Amino acid sequence: MWDKAVQTLGGRPGTSADLAARYAEPHRGYHNTTHVLAVTRDVAALAGHRTPEDRAILTLAALAHDVVYNGRPGEDERDSAAWVTDRLREAGVDPTPVAALVLATIDHTADDEPTALLMDADLAILGTSPESYERYRQAVREEYAHVSDDAWRTGRTHVLQALYQRNPLYQTPQARERWEAQAKANIAAELETLRA
Repeated sequence: MWDKAVQTLGGRPGTSADLAARYAEPHRGYHNTTHVLAVTRDVAALAGHRTPEDRAILTLAALAHDVVYNGRPGEDERDSAAWVTDRLREAGVDPTPVAALVLATIDHTADDEPTALLMDADLAILGTSPESYERYRQAVREEYAHVSDDAWRTGRTHVLQALYQRNPLYQTPQARERWEAQAKANIAAELETLRA
């Protein structure tokens, strides 16, 4: 996927270096290979109407958005943007649009459709079946095993309430149609368990 996207943008293949190894790091419970491939698949499905170049940029951003993951919000995204900038310069591709998309995942807000497509694909897990959502919840908790239960409940409640209060949660019509109702139901159910 990386090489095809790079070639679509006129670059040289073979620059993804340690991409696969990073997503296979043992400390990743959720932000792993399964997650990055799901985001890449979902952004491709949402962006079918975009140009091949736009889709290539979105693919590269999806592949790189969590390439650095150490549980440090903001810092991880900036480090991931730096990683993809280096790799794309090596490939002879302008890294600016890809790095900007990666940086947008810090706060999951979008001012344009390509950014909204990536943000929605990254949050697609929220709108999966209750069983898939529960596996996701457990995997995220595993990544934060070093956090006490009380601190986890407080932090997780804050994040989920902010997501639940977004109206709509997803920024693109195609994502809303696919995931909005189920995502709101999943988030509401988890908030209930956190309050119990």
